[in-house]
Amino acid sequence: MTVVISPNLIYQHVSKSILLTRAFSIIESDDEVQELLRLSNVFAVTRLKYNDHGPVHAKIVAGTALELLELLIQSGIKPSCLKDGTCDSIDEAKLIVLLAAYLHDIGNSVHRENHEFIGALLAKDILDRLLPRILPDKKINKLVAIRQEILHAIYSTNTDIKCLTIEAGVVKIADGLDMAEGRARLPYKLGKFDIHAVSALSIKKVEICKGSNKPIKIIVHMDQSAGIFQVEKVLMPKIFTSGLQDYIELAVLYRDKEILTYPTIT
Repeated sequence: MTVVISPNLIYQHVSKSILLTRAFSIIESDDEVQELLRLSNVFAVTRLKYNDHGPVHAKIVAGTALELLELLIQSGIKPSCLKDGTCDSIDEAKLIVLLAAYLHDIGNSVHRENHEFIGALLAKDILDRLLPRILPDKKINKLVAIRQEILHAIYSTNTDIKCLTIEAGVVKIADGLDMAEGRARLPYKLGKFDIHAVSALSIKKVEICKGSNKPIKIIVHMDQSAGIFQVEKVLMPKIFTSGLQDYIELAVLYRDKEILTYPTIT
Protein backbone atom coordinates (compact mmCIF):
# COMPACT_ATOMS: atom_id res chain seq x y z
CA MET A 1 0.00 0.00 0.00
CA THR A 2 1.28 3.46 -0.93
CA VAL A 3 1.02 6.10 1.79
CA VAL A 4 1.03 9.85 1.16
CA ILE A 5 3.05 11.82 3.70
CA SER A 6 0.75 14.16 5.60
CA PRO A 7 -0.05 15.39 9.14
CA ASN A 8 -2.78 12.71 9.40
CA LEU A 9 -0.44 9.74 9.11
CA ILE A 10 0.50 9.92 12.79
CA TYR A 11 -3.07 9.13 13.88
CA GLN A 12 -3.14 5.90 11.89
CA HIS A 13 -0.12 4.63 13.80
CA VAL A 14 -0.85 5.75 17.34
CA SER A 15 -4.40 4.35 17.14
CA LYS A 16 -2.99 0.83 16.80
CA SER A 17 -1.17 0.88 20.15
CA ILE A 18 -2.29 1.64 23.70
CA LEU A 19 1.25 2.74 24.57
CA LEU A 20 1.57 5.09 21.60
CA THR A 21 -1.92 6.48 22.18
CA ARG A 22 -0.98 7.31 25.78
CA ALA A 23 2.36 8.83 24.79
CA PHE A 24 0.87 10.91 22.00
CA SER A 25 -1.89 12.22 24.25
CA ILE A 26 0.67 13.21 26.89
CA ILE A 27 2.98 15.14 24.54
CA GLU A 28 0.09 16.74 22.69
CA SER A 29 -1.31 18.09 25.97
CA ASP A 30 2.00 19.00 27.63
CA ASP A 31 2.29 22.77 28.00
CA GLU A 32 6.09 22.88 27.87
CA VAL A 33 6.35 20.71 24.75
CA GLN A 34 3.67 22.67 22.93
CA GLU A 35 5.21 26.01 23.85
CA LEU A 36 8.65 24.88 22.66
CA LEU A 37 7.15 23.84 19.33
CA ARG A 38 5.35 27.17 19.05
CA LEU A 39 8.56 29.04 19.86
CA SER A 40 10.45 26.98 17.30
CA ASN A 41 8.24 28.61 14.69
CA VAL A 42 8.64 32.04 16.29
CA PHE A 43 12.40 31.72 15.82
CA ALA A 44 12.39 29.87 12.49
CA VAL A 45 9.41 31.44 10.72
CA THR A 46 8.79 34.83 12.35
CA ARG A 47 12.40 35.84 12.98
CA LEU A 48 14.42 33.97 10.35
CA LYS A 49 11.63 33.85 7.73
CA TYR A 50 12.19 30.14 7.23
CA ASN A 51 9.59 27.47 6.55
CA ASP A 52 7.65 25.57 9.22
CA HIS A 53 9.51 23.85 12.08
CA GLY A 54 6.65 23.70 14.57
CA PRO A 55 3.71 21.48 15.60
CA VAL A 56 2.61 20.47 12.08
CA HIS A 57 6.14 19.46 11.12
CA ALA A 58 6.45 17.47 14.36
CA LYS A 59 3.33 15.44 13.52
CA ILE A 60 4.36 14.87 9.91
CA VAL A 61 7.81 13.61 10.86
CA ALA A 62 6.46 11.39 13.64
CA GLY A 63 3.89 9.72 11.38
CA THR A 64 6.37 9.29 8.55
CA ALA A 65 9.06 7.84 10.81
CA LEU A 66 6.61 5.30 12.23
CA GLU A 67 5.57 4.31 8.70
CA LEU A 68 9.21 3.79 7.71
CA LEU A 69 9.87 1.74 10.83
CA GLU A 70 6.81 -0.41 10.16
CA LEU A 71 8.03 -1.18 6.63
CA LEU A 72 11.42 -2.23 7.99
CA ILE A 73 9.85 -4.44 10.66
CA GLN A 74 7.59 -6.08 8.05
CA SER A 75 10.73 -6.94 6.08
CA GLY A 76 12.24 -8.69 9.09
CA ILE A 77 14.60 -5.93 10.18
CA LYS A 78 14.86 -5.76 13.96
CA PRO A 79 14.96 -2.36 15.69
CA SER A 80 18.35 -1.60 17.23
CA CYS A 81 16.96 -1.07 20.71
CA LEU A 82 15.48 -4.58 20.72
CA LYS A 83 18.63 -6.12 19.33
CA ASP A 84 20.81 -4.35 21.89
CA GLY A 85 18.45 -4.74 24.85
CA THR A 86 17.76 -1.07 25.52
CA CYS A 87 14.01 -1.67 25.10
CA ASP A 88 11.76 -4.68 25.60
CA SER A 89 9.18 -4.63 22.80
CA ILE A 90 8.31 -3.42 19.32
CA ASP A 91 5.92 -0.95 20.93
CA GLU A 92 8.79 0.57 22.91
CA ALA A 93 10.88 0.84 19.75
CA LYS A 94 7.97 2.70 18.16
CA LEU A 95 7.73 4.90 21.26
CA ILE A 96 11.38 5.90 20.81
CA VAL A 97 10.68 6.86 17.22
CA LEU A 98 7.47 8.74 18.09
CA LEU A 99 9.02 10.86 20.84
CA ALA A 100 12.28 11.55 18.99
CA ALA A 101 10.43 12.60 15.84
CA TYR A 102 7.95 14.76 17.72
CA LEU A 103 10.65 16.54 19.74
CA HIS A 104 13.44 16.67 17.18
CA ASP A 105 13.10 20.37 16.31
CA ILE A 106 12.53 21.93 19.75
CA GLY A 107 16.12 23.23 19.73
CA ASN A 108 14.97 25.86 17.23
CA SER A 109 13.30 27.56 20.21
CA VAL A 110 16.82 28.65 21.23
CA HIS A 111 18.53 29.11 17.85
CA ARG A 112 18.65 27.56 14.40
CA GLU A 113 22.40 27.03 14.74
CA ASN A 114 23.19 23.69 16.43
CA HIS A 115 19.48 23.15 17.04
CA GLU A 116 19.82 19.35 16.95
CA PHE A 117 22.33 19.41 19.83
CA ILE A 118 20.32 22.01 21.73
CA GLY A 119 17.16 19.98 21.16
CA ALA A 120 18.71 16.88 22.69
CA LEU A 121 19.71 18.90 25.75
CA LEU A 122 16.22 20.37 26.13
CA ALA A 123 14.55 17.00 25.62
CA LYS A 124 16.44 15.35 28.50
CA ASP A 125 14.48 17.04 31.27
CA ILE A 126 11.21 16.72 29.36
CA LEU A 127 11.72 12.98 28.96
CA ASP A 128 12.71 12.59 32.61
CA ARG A 129 9.38 14.17 33.47
CA LEU A 130 7.16 12.40 30.92
CA LEU A 131 8.58 8.89 30.52
CA PRO A 132 7.53 7.73 34.02
CA ARG A 133 3.96 8.68 33.08
CA ILE A 134 4.17 6.95 29.71
CA LEU A 135 5.88 3.82 31.09
CA PRO A 136 4.81 3.74 34.77
CA ASP A 137 5.90 0.14 35.35
CA LYS A 138 9.45 0.53 34.01
CA LYS A 139 12.47 0.57 36.30
CA ILE A 140 14.75 3.58 36.22
CA ASN A 141 17.51 1.84 34.23
CA LYS A 142 15.10 1.07 31.39
CA LEU A 143 13.70 4.60 31.43
CA VAL A 144 17.23 5.98 31.17
CA ALA A 145 18.07 3.62 28.31
CA ILE A 146 14.95 4.59 26.37
CA ARG A 147 15.63 8.27 27.07
CA GLN A 148 19.14 7.98 25.66
CA GLU A 149 17.89 6.27 22.51
CA ILE A 150 15.49 9.18 21.98
CA LEU A 151 18.23 11.76 22.58
CA HIS A 152 20.52 9.99 20.11
CA ALA A 153 17.80 10.11 17.45
CA ILE A 154 17.16 13.82 18.04
CA TYR A 155 20.86 14.70 17.85
CA SER A 156 21.37 12.53 14.78
CA THR A 157 18.89 14.51 12.67
CA ASN A 158 21.90 16.75 11.97
CA THR A 159 22.87 15.95 8.39
CA ASP A 160 26.54 15.56 9.32
CA ILE A 161 25.95 13.09 12.16
CA LYS A 162 25.90 9.35 11.48
CA CYS A 163 22.92 7.49 12.92
CA LEU A 164 23.85 4.51 15.07
CA THR A 165 20.38 2.96 15.31
CA ILE A 166 17.52 1.98 13.02
CA GLU A 167 15.26 4.23 15.10
CA ALA A 168 17.44 7.31 14.59
CA GLY A 169 17.70 6.53 10.88
CA VAL A 170 13.96 6.52 10.26
CA VAL A 171 13.53 9.79 12.18
CA LYS A 172 16.29 11.42 10.14
CA ILE A 173 14.88 10.33 6.79
CA ALA A 174 11.35 11.29 7.85
CA ASP A 175 12.60 14.79 8.62
CA GLY A 176 13.91 15.08 5.07
CA LEU A 177 10.68 13.77 3.55
CA ASP A 178 8.49 16.64 4.79
CA MET A 179 8.98 18.65 1.62
CA ALA A 180 5.71 18.74 -0.33
CA GLU A 181 3.95 22.00 -1.23
CA GLY A 182 6.66 24.34 0.01
CA ARG A 183 7.49 22.42 3.20
CA ALA A 184 11.07 21.72 2.10
CA ARG A 185 13.55 20.84 4.82
CA LEU A 186 16.24 23.00 3.27
CA PRO A 187 15.24 26.30 4.89
CA TYR A 188 14.44 29.05 2.45
CA LYS A 189 13.50 32.68 3.02
CA LEU A 190 9.75 33.15 2.85
CA GLY A 191 8.77 35.63 0.18
CA LYS A 192 12.14 35.37 -1.58
CA PHE A 193 12.09 34.02 -5.15
CA ASP A 194 15.28 31.97 -5.51
CA ILE A 195 16.33 28.37 -6.18
CA HIS A 196 15.51 27.39 -2.59
CA ALA A 197 11.94 28.68 -2.83
CA VAL A 198 11.35 27.47 -6.40
CA SER A 199 12.61 23.97 -5.62
CA ALA A 200 10.53 23.80 -2.44
CA LEU A 201 7.33 24.79 -4.22
CA SER A 202 8.04 22.33 -7.06
CA ILE A 203 7.48 19.23 -4.92
CA LYS A 204 3.78 18.37 -4.86
CA LYS A 205 3.59 15.03 -3.11
CA VAL A 206 5.83 12.50 -1.38
CA GLU A 207 4.79 8.86 -0.99
CA ILE A 208 6.29 5.83 0.70
CA CYS A 209 5.57 2.14 0.17
CA LYS A 210 7.24 -1.26 0.13
CA GLY A 211 9.91 -1.39 -2.56
CA SER A 212 10.23 -4.03 -5.24
CA ASN A 213 13.75 -4.97 -4.14
CA LYS A 214 14.13 -3.04 -0.88
CA PRO A 215 11.97 -2.69 2.24
CA ILE A 216 11.21 0.97 1.51
CA LYS A 217 10.43 2.91 -1.65
CA ILE A 218 10.22 6.72 -1.61
CA ILE A 219 8.39 8.43 -4.48
CA VAL A 220 8.79 12.19 -4.95
CA HIS A 221 6.32 13.91 -7.29
CA MET A 222 7.16 17.36 -8.68
CA ASP A 223 5.80 19.68 -11.34
CA GLN A 224 9.07 21.59 -11.93
CA SER A 225 12.51 20.06 -12.38
CA ALA A 226 13.90 22.50 -9.81
CA GLY A 227 12.56 20.13 -7.17
CA ILE A 228 15.66 17.98 -7.76
CA PHE A 229 17.53 20.57 -5.71
CA GLN A 230 15.64 19.54 -2.56
CA VAL A 231 16.16 15.84 -3.24
CA GLU A 232 19.90 16.17 -3.82
CA LYS A 233 20.66 18.77 -1.16
CA VAL A 234 18.45 17.54 1.68
CA LEU A 235 17.03 14.05 1.26
CA MET A 236 20.04 12.26 -0.19
CA PRO A 237 22.53 13.52 2.43
CA LYS A 238 20.12 12.44 5.18
CA ILE A 239 19.77 9.00 3.61
CA PHE A 240 23.55 8.67 3.28
CA THR A 241 24.07 9.28 7.03
CA SER A 242 20.97 7.42 8.23
CA GLY A 243 22.55 3.98 8.15
CA LEU A 244 19.53 2.79 6.15
CA GLN A 245 20.76 3.45 2.61
CA ASP A 246 20.81 -0.27 1.75
CA TYR A 247 17.10 -0.56 2.56
CA ILE A 248 15.79 2.22 0.32
CA GLU A 249 14.70 2.75 -3.27
CA LEU A 250 14.02 6.29 -4.47
CA ALA A 251 12.03 7.40 -7.52
CA VAL A 252 11.68 11.04 -8.59
CA LEU A 253 8.78 11.81 -10.92
CA TYR A 254 8.49 14.99 -12.98
CA ARG A 255 4.88 15.44 -14.11
CA ASP A 256 4.34 11.70 -13.58
CA LYS A 257 7.37 10.75 -15.66
CA GLU A 258 10.21 9.04 -13.81
CA ILE A 259 13.38 11.05 -14.30
CA LEU A 260 15.63 9.77 -11.55
CA THR A 261 15.87 6.48 -9.70
CA TYR A 262 18.17 5.23 -6.99
CA PRO A 263 17.61 1.47 -6.83
CA THR A 264 20.74 1.09 -4.70
CA ILE A 265 21.99 4.00 -2.63
CA THR A 266 25.59 3.61 -1.53
